[in-house]
Amino acid sequence: MRLSLASRPEPSRVMLAASPLLAASLTLAAGFLLFLALGQRPGAALHTFFVAPVSSGNGLAELLLKAAPLILIAQGLAIGFRANVWNIGAEGQLILGAIAASSLAIGFQGTASPWLLPAMVAAGILGGMAWAAIPAYLRTRFHANEILVTLMLTYVAGLLLSYLVHGPMRDPQGLNFPQSVLFGDSALFPVILPGTRLNLAVGFPVLATAAAWIFVARTYAGYQMLVGGLAPQAARYAGFSQGRAVWTALLIGGGAAGLAGVGEVAGPLGQLLPVVSPGYGFAAIIVAFVGRLHPLGIVVAGLLMSLLYLGGEAAQIALQVPYAVTSLFQGFLLFCLLGSDLFVFYRVRWRPREGRPS
Repeated sequence: MRLSLASRPEPSRVMLAASPLLAASLTLAAGFLLFLALGQRPGAALHTFFVAPVSSGNGLAELLLKAAPLILIAQGLAIGFRANVWNIGAEGQLILGAIAASSLAIGFQGTASPWLLPAMVAAGILGGMAWAAIPAYLRTRFHANEILVTLMLTYVAGLLLSYLVHGPMRDPQGLNFPQSVLFGDSALFPVILPGTRLNLAVGFPVLATAAAWIFVARTYAGYQMLVGGLAPQAARYAGFSQGRAVWTALLIGGGAAGLAGVGEVAGPLGQLLPVVSPGYGFAAIIVAFVGRLHPLGIVVAGLLMSLLYLGGEAAQIALQVPYAVTSLFQGFLLFCLLGSDLFVFYRVRWRPREGRPS
């Protein structure tokens, strides 16, 4: 006897909706065992990881602050994922958006113009789109795999950022630290909750969520991309342009990631640093799939992923455990989701082994 997988004719809608909840529950169970193996009291450790970070007003503000770039990037990526366009390089596109916005903030240091911040937003979006245009061109012109190209360009973006903060964009008064000058007030998003770091950039994911829902559910271009992802042959028969779908998906994803980069440098960071993101571009991929590529589901998944970041920081301080525990929880969540989906879309069957011909 051997195990085999048989595709289900129609996956259960109930199980599709319940699968992320099951994955989250399994992740909690895995976390219980993980903290037990680390010599911690699992109940107290899970409280420190998941409850303590949001037990105050400042904690809730930090939750929204970290969820904003995750939701924003995931909304952009999900549009491409629906069309089977796999943008894995949002982290690099975020970096380019941050670099483009920082160039204006540094170049116009000291100005009080109200147009500086909108110009930074526009520059960040264009920077992310320009970086995403490279794999879009290579995919449509030379049939290059966008997964590899977007991923490799992320490392190029990281090296470019390192060069800039160690060289042309380094603060001459910064005692040789690899960082830019602090941005002026006109280059920073206003704080909307006094006493916290919560700033106006948290409005971007709200607008992105509404725009993503309208694009997918109410526009012809969104319908074309959805059909192209679900039924490529039907899309080609209908005359839908695959090249246009690739360009649209990658540019939207790149623009969203670039805008997230602006939100970081003109928000909580206030300057360009060697690390402008703790991995938001990669974590947003998990957010998109845990949220089932649905705009509202992505919001919930983004808040959960934000809590994992906050919990990792709290556990590192209170429990003296490595911050890498955060990555373990993220990996557990994705692994459990993929495992749950396996049983949603496939049946496991025992089949007799075929006898060898005599």
